[in-house]
Amino acid sequence: MELRVDESLKSIESNLQEVLGKRERILKTSRDCISFCSKAIVHLHTGKTGEAQHEIKEAEAILKGLRKEAGTSSLSRYLASPEAEFVEASCVEAIVLGKPLPRAKDLGVSGEGYLMGLLDTVGEVKRLLLDAIMRSEIGKAKGYFELMENLYSVLSPFAVFDNVVNGLRRKIDVARMLTEDVRGVMAEESRRSKLAASIKDLQTSLERRGSRQGAKARKNKKS
Repeated sequence: MELRVDESLKSIESNLQEVLGKRERILKTSRDCISFCSKAIVHLHTGKTGEAQHEIKEAEAILKGLRKEAGTSSLSRYLASPEAEFVEASCVEAIVLGKPLPRAKDLGVSGEGYLMGLLDTVGEVKRLLLDAIMRSEIGKAKGYFELMENLYSVLSPFAVFDNVVNGLRRKIDVARMLTEDVRGVMAEESRRSKLAASIKDLQTSLERRGSRQGAKARKNKKS
């Protein structure tokens, strides 16, 4: 029996080679996008917002090219990682500049990329919070902690979609652990602040008492 499949197989091989080539290009370019986002986050933590915004713009341009390359094919699943990094960098930028967190449609990313990026942002907020504590900016640290709690609160219900979004539950668990760790840090900082305030009050009280006693002694000496 004649198979008569050669023509079909050649066509399939050609299509698969094209898909393979696109996949390799997407993965390579995705690494460039992730690199720009990582550099942006470093700049944001060191106060170099101008440099960070430049890196984010570069990442955004790369993402647009990747979306065009992937189209609506199965290759679009490879964009989740660079999208998540882009969301994370964009959110950290917004937080540092005191702006509202960007929406998924503002960034032009998929739902999966947006969820994963928001969850990764929790870790960066912890870093901002610890930096604020080191600078004794307790009010700002409290604001960061509230943001961490709010992010975990709104994202934790999405754990039920772990079978749809690979790794989602794990990131939610990490966000929970980070938030609980920071809760302990904030509780310790609150105790430290109260102790410092009590010591200061005691010092003030002792200084006033000493002043009164000194004034009384001088008065008695004059008498």
